[in-house]
Amino acid sequence: METVISSDIELAAAFLRQEAVIGMPTETVYGLAGNAFSPKAVASIFAIKQRPAFNPLILHIPGIDALDDVVKDIPETATELMRRFWPGPITLLLPKRPAVPDTVTAGKPTVAVRVPAHPMALALLRTTGFPLVAPSANPFGSISPTRAIHVAEYFDGLIPLVLDGGECPRGVESTIVGFPNGEPVVYRLGAISLEAIEAITGPVRVLKIAEAVPDAPGMLLRHYAPRTPLMLADNAREEALKHPNLNIGILTFDAPVDTGFETHQEVLSPAGSDEIAAAALYDALHRLDRLGLDLIIAQRFPDEGLGRTINDRLLRGARL
Repeated sequence: METVISSDIELAAAFLRQEAVIGMPTETVYGLAGNAFSPKAVASIFAIKQRPAFNPLILHIPGIDALDDVVKDIPETATELMRRFWPGPITLLLPKRPAVPDTVTAGKPTVAVRVPAHPMALALLRTTGFPLVAPSANPFGSISPTRAIHVAEYFDGLIPLVLDGGECPRGVESTIVGFPNGEPVVYRLGAISLEAIEAITGPVRVLKIAEAVPDAPGMLLRHYAPRTPLMLADNAREEALKHPNLNIGILTFDAPVDTGFETHQEVLSPAGSDEIAAAALYDALHRLDRLGLDLIIAQRFPDEGLGRTINDRLLRGARL
């Protein structure tokens, strides 16, 4: 079975109704989507991604009006975040209703839920009439996909279709916020900055990366990694000069690095925009990873705004 790339929403919905798994665009990254209420589809997602069963999934709904079907006991702070950021790249960890299968939540009493901002994702959700679980459409631990072709290359022959919604405009995963004891806590940094969250909630705690069983999706230490060894450096030029005999790629924020020898460089935002840099991050890593390099050196980003999220992803993708 060859994986087809198509913009046909009705065809995508038909596959989902048959309990198949497809690639789906969102504003953050492409997801590996299936019917959240189908044990077969949920099991297929874990198998295709090679994702550990203890790692919960994010559930996608078409709007706030669909919340009551899947969650209960919503804190007022969560409601405020929904009003400000939905549809959009924020996922809320809320007490689940019995209708949500335990396989989706890895047996936990809470479910990660969000309303995506991508028009094709919303149209697909409205067409199917059921919520979709859709973790990033990449093999577990690999670079997340921001283009349909990334998904097709990862899973050609394993899924029937990738719904092509173009390049993902936000480019990094959603921010995940939970509410243990009623207090907002950031479980995963993402496409909504910590500063934007705190403008609504006041100061929040950011949980450390999990080394074992995570409380929410996207919390594991080793994640978002290219095949090529990746290093996060405070000074990319100095680090590159230590390896003049290697075939090196360099990832920087707003300007290239002068090493005096040939390197393959990706500058994410010459204008110095952290939003543009975040949107370009995974696509640039995919390009560098295809070059057969010995090493990718990523310059550490300013640790504020979405630079904090970019550093989080690079740290978890780093092997060195």
